[in-house]
Amino acid sequence: MEITEEQYARIKDSLPVQRGNVSLTNLQVLNAILYVAEQGCKWRGLPKRFGPWHTIYMRMNRWAKNGVLDRVFEQLQLEQIVRVRIEAFSLDSTSVKVHPDGTQRFIWLPRMLERL
Repeated sequence: MEITEEQYARIKDSLPVQRGNVSLTNLQVLNAILYVAEQGCKWRGLPKRFGPWHTIYMRMNRWAKNGVLDRVFEQLQLEQIVRVRIEAFSLDSTSVKVHPDGTQRFIWLPRMLERL
């Protein structure tokens, strides 16, 4: 699942303006995020054609914290480019042991509903 330049032009206002010397465009990062969402792979499992996985992950993490991902996915659905359902799970270590330190863990888990 990758969006085209034409589809990107319809949603680019939802993304922050790129400044400075960036190695990956917002379109490249968005396509990598959609790939992870569709394939369910780990970030380290991203094909090399998307660029450095760590760069993509760091930008995705920043977008998620700033609400950019919510806006982008909402715009993708409004423009009928792709249908995505975001599910977030919170695992509490008091009831489910997930890690020895006992802190809560949050998992961002997008699910592709269908390709349009």
